[in-house]
Amino acid sequence: MPSMKLPALAILLSLAIAPAARAETIEGDYLETRTADVYTGPCFANGEVNLAGKDAVLAWRVRRGAWNGTALDGLSVVAVVRASATLGDPDANPLPARALLIVDARATAAQREALAALARDLGGDLIRDVVRIDAESIEASFDGPAIATLRAGDAVEVRTRALAHCDLHCGNEEVFYPPLTSVENAVPAVSVVQAFRGEGLGSTWAASDKRSAFLATFSR
Repeated sequence: MPSMKLPALAILLSLAIAPAARAETIEGDYLETRTADVYTGPCFANGEVNLAGKDAVLAWRVRRGAWNGTALDGLSVVAVVRASATLGDPDANPLPARALLIVDARATAAQREALAALARDLGGDLIRDVVRIDAESIEASFDGPAIATLRAGDAVEVRTRALAHCDLHCGNEEVFYPPLTSVENAVPAVSVVQAFRGEGLGSTWAASDKRSAFLATFSR
């Protein structure tokens, strides 16, 4: 009886002409700001630890790409985090933390679900306990390595500028706390304005002229 097996060469040829699975990718811009300085000297950081820095805003603006099979080009998602300790403190666990998610009001229902899933994945443990998800108008602009503006409804407002010589207070400044998520090309910046005026986290906050922001890019 003749063999039913294909010759090895025929198998290799069939694999070569089969369409390759295209990996899903996503990329965009990232903004983070906290209620403690991230670019600072040890003396200033020690003065804030356990007193400030439990709150943060994390924002992702998608330039292009998809998540869970849903295209998210041009859409944004914002996470407001309230932690149990100063974020980044190596001697204290910031968990448990609670988060409020704000998804782009322009998004469809499927895109809103994908934006929330993206934030949970990129934010890790800080965004495991989401107390609520709101859909709001989000305006996010990135106008340079350290210049950005973010508005998410009436709840979140952030404006940043580049660090200047006047922001060096002790001469030992450095990136004392790294970004809270996995990003590329992170640049520290000054939060000219940073405020959370929303509900759901049990507190609101506002600060100005703090060396508390990062601008970066992200990709997965």
